[in-house]
Amino acid sequence: MAIILTGFGVWASTKPTNLVVIMTDNHGAWTLGCYGNPDIRTPNIDRLATQGTLFTRAYCQQTVCNPSRASLLTGCRPDTLRVWDLPTHFRVHKPDAVTLPQMFKRNGYYAQGIGKIFHNWRQDDWKGDPASWSVPAVLHYNTHNNDTPQVEGEIPPNLATVAERTECRDVPDDAYYDGRVANKAIEALKEVSQKEEPFFLAVGFWKPHLPFNAPKKYWDLYDRKDIELPKVMTTPVDVPDIALTQDLIEGRYTKEEILELHHGHLAAISYLDTQVGKVLDELDSLGLRDNTIIVFWSDHGIHIGEHGLMRKTTLFELDAGVPLIITTPNHPKGQRANGLVELMDLYPTLADLCGLEPPNELEGISLVPILEDPTRILKEAAMTETARPNYPRGNDPEVLGYSIRTDRFRYNEWRDFKTGEIRARELYDHSKDPGETVNVVGDPQFATELDRLSKVMEETLPSTTPWSNTNAGG
Repeated sequence: MAIILTGFGVWASTKPTNLVVIMTDNHGAWTLGCYGNPDIRTPNIDRLATQGTLFTRAYCQQTVCNPSRASLLTGCRPDTLRVWDLPTHFRVHKPDAVTLPQMFKRNGYYAQGIGKIFHNWRQDDWKGDPASWSVPAVLHYNTHNNDTPQVEGEIPPNLATVAERTECRDVPDDAYYDGRVANKAIEALKEVSQKEEPFFLAVGFWKPHLPFNAPKKYWDLYDRKDIELPKVMTTPVDVPDIALTQDLIEGRYTKEEILELHHGHLAAISYLDTQVGKVLDELDSLGLRDNTIIVFWSDHGIHIGEHGLMRKTTLFELDAGVPLIITTPNHPKGQRANGLVELMDLYPTLADLCGLEPPNELEGISLVPILEDPTRILKEAAMTETARPNYPRGNDPEVLGYSIRTDRFRYNEWRDFKTGEIRARELYDHSKDPGETVNVVGDPQFATELDRLSKVMEETLPSTTPWSNTNAGG
């Protein structure tokens, strides 16, 4: 019997542990039953949460797809990678980076990617990251708007007619990408279960990213008259303009459109949940659960009218907070960990769990101590950032917004990209204002706390900020 040593414990295993990493897109933690939302039907992801550790306060490193995924999969912050937009591939500035699946591949694992793992469009020279995989990625590179129904014969009519980018058609699950991703993942599991070497299988679902185009049966799970609009659809009091996005709802969306978008969002999440369930069921049927680590996470959240905004790229909790669930064969089930963690912690965590030596340049920390004791607190703050303009499209941003989330507060600084000068600040007191509706940065009663948080921000900022000597000039 082999003994695997980790930095925080020892466990026995008859052979190296397999990994299945399931990722979703634009999926805030608030949109799952296991995270406390009673109005959404996600029985399969909820079931997964009972089988491992659910992290109630996990945060992405940037609230847009490409930088967030690049950060998690390399273990480095966006500033270190110099990736703040959709087109820039992380290997442009870090060509020798060793990605998470690549590390496992180098250690004898069979590494396979299905669906959206790395960013999936605007990177035609790269089309993912071939160096990460043992075989070419499948169903990876395409735009979300190309996820149109693939069926034989005439396509059924679209019954969602109020809002743009919603689609309700009576089609089977595999008419859309995520149904086909699930099917390919099941095929892959059957194949890798026969291999001698351990496997690292990454399964990337496209939902609940727009368009909200789940099959009709998932729309039918929800009655629109029971769907409530967000309680606050106005921008926060005293919020600086730079904290908002260009996609304001005022004058652009009717209440009926927002309701249909919420309906489509709920349907998309339940559709996604069913596909996740198919993968989990196949793991069980193949008898792989006892020797497989399963991770579930998303790249960032989304707004659908909250704060008067649509979509993402803010520093608010709804965009920064993400689901994170880790199950292992050797740790207790049904745990909830309330300590602050970051997605870039996943890389060193999985290396630790499997007894592998990760690259020295990782900026996250192992969460194994939390898996062993969910009451452990490893960080005072979690950092998220975003760029302005929202989508620089290959150019350097003008401003970067940095946010630290502590146990009680969210503190944001908007800094000049070239000089680091603070352009604007925000402070939200989650003990009284969990919806982040009032910026209290100018309230004298918080002066002492503001000074403390400013120091925490300085300590948490990476040494590779664009204005630093480490990163200046790229």
